Amino acid sequence: MILIDDTCVSDDIADKFFVCNLEKCKGACCVEGDLGAPLEESELPVLEEIYESVKPYLTPEGIAAIEEQGKYIMDWEGDYSTTTIDDRECAYAFYDERGILKCGIEQAYLEGKTDFKKPISCHLYPIRITKYENFHALNYDRWSICSDACTLGEQLGVEVYRFLKEPLIRAYGEEWYDQLTREIEHGKV
Repeated sequence: MILIDDTCVSDDIADKFFVCNLEKCKGACCVEGDLGAPLEESELPVLEEIYESVKPYLTPEGIAAIEEQGKYIMDWEGDYSTTTIDDRECAYAFYDERGILKCGIEQAYLEGKTDFKKPISCHLYPIRITKYENFHALNYDRWSICSDACTLGEQLGVEVYRFLKEPLIRAYGEEWYDQLTREIEHGKV
């Protein structure tokens, strides 16, 4: 376990290998699971604000789900997540020409239509954050649909924390990430 400021980082994030392999999984994380992508409360007004810019990238089914259920939903525990289509795929997802599920929010971002890349929970996956009163616990979420990502990461020698450098910096800052890297590298000596 690595302790930095008010975060507790699982050793798996330093030791396990991971590189998304969309050619193999086809974006299954956008369709599998109980709910849509977890959302931070601070992301709710952002989804409201960017929806019209994102809407052209969505499927008719996704648009219908959002217009019926709202731009996000609250679950039975009071947590927020993205809207889903028939309790399955994220309403913000679409299939590209190769049959890979992609994020409409991210596509709008990549094309300069918004400055919001995607929900931080999606950007950080396979890291899941549990927020406690005094600290955040960062854990590596093992999921069978990501087995090809683990294999590719191992082949390329890319650990989870290196694969997720950009979203970790987005979530906790450059200084925090630099300290994480120093802690990990120091531990490997």
